[in-house]
Amino acid sequence: MGRIRPTLIKRTASQLVKQHRKEFSEEFEKNKSLVSGFADIPSKKLRNVVAGYVTHLIKRDKKEIILE
Repeated sequence: MGRIRPTLIKRTASQLVKQHRKEFSEEFEKNKSLVSGFADIPSKKLRNVVAGYVTHLIKRDKKEIILE
C-alpha cells in the first residue's frame, strides 16, 4: 500500500499540471525546479511532495495514452 496524500497536495499538483502540462516531464528533478518557479511553496518538503505527485500524474497520463 502506498502513502495517502493530503488534498492540498493533490489539488495543487492537479492545478499545476492543468496549467503547465507541456512543461512537466517524467523526471522528478526537472519537475521540482518547475514547481518552485510556478508556485510559491514555503517549505522544501512540501515542494518535493508536490513535485513527486506531479511526476506521478504525468507518468500516469502517458501510460493511459499508450494503452489506448
